[in-house]
Amino acid sequence: MTIDTVRRKMSHDDMSWVAGTSPSIRDLERVIGEIAPTTLPVLLVGESGTGKEMFANRIHQLSQNSEKSFVRISCASMNPATFFSELELNPSEVPSSELGTVCFDEIGELDAACQRNLLGALPDGDLEARRGVLKARLISTTNRNLDNEMRAGRFRGELYYRISGVCLRLPPLRDRKEDIPLLVDFFLHKHADQFGRSRPSLSPETLQIFLDHPWPGNIRELENVVKEIVALGDERLAIRELGVPMSERNRTQVGPARSYSLKAAARAASREAERGLIMQALARTRWNRKRAAQELQISYKSLLYKLKQIGFEDSEVNQ
Repeated sequence: MTIDTVRRKMSHDDMSWVAGTSPSIRDLERVIGEIAPTTLPVLLVGESGTGKEMFANRIHQLSQNSEKSFVRISCASMNPATFFSELELNPSEVPSSELGTVCFDEIGELDAACQRNLLGALPDGDLEARRGVLKARLISTTNRNLDNEMRAGRFRGELYYRISGVCLRLPPLRDRKEDIPLLVDFFLHKHADQFGRSRPSLSPETLQIFLDHPWPGNIRELENVVKEIVALGDERLAIRELGVPMSERNRTQVGPARSYSLKAAARAASREAERGLIMQALARTRWNRKRAAQELQISYKSLLYKLKQIGFEDSEVNQ
């Protein structure tokens, strides 16, 4: 099979993801919650590594077809000769497919022949059922400006308007850096579980480097760095790949050597451990502060105070 197709039944464990708490991500989550139960086609636009497939999965999980299959198709390797068979659409018969959602990954990569085939496979609003029509929910992703692609004649305008019932733009990580601590904590736990290791505790210096880095590869780059830290057990080796040698950063920013008391070190370690526990509880409860406070066995007011201490001052509360 030349096409990169991933077909699987999504479980709730597959959605163990913390997208973030920044205003842009909260707005995105609200819109997804509204459109997911509908059958509207969705176009997800964003730079590489911004989590487009993750959000496509999120829409599928919240849809009415969540118990059916989620199919991801890599448009870069789509073969016109096998187009219908890969979608389980045989023009000579009505398919009995278990497809719930089909995600066309990087739809801007489709060549002219595949664009024509896809256009013919999409429902056009006719009440009469046609053979060879895709009956699954359609989600498309792209890192291209399809408006420019249409003007240049590389993407069919008719197809664009058919796939973009709702167009959602995913922000790059550099524009929502307040989400980085939560994402880092999530990836530390995810890959510690994957490798059967205890969750490492990152130094304040490393966390600051993460906040300062522009992350051209977005969430995918961040996860790869955190995964390497867990695998190697040495954050310095992974940080060097970002082009920021920690020893040099120490010399340029820390300045003259200073002494630290054992009590100060203990307080810093305690704060880091407390922050980690709070992030874990929020991740498990999908940022429901009241439930997180119950899990942590503290009052709701105390949790809000601690969140403010670690930089989360948004007053919006999930009930």
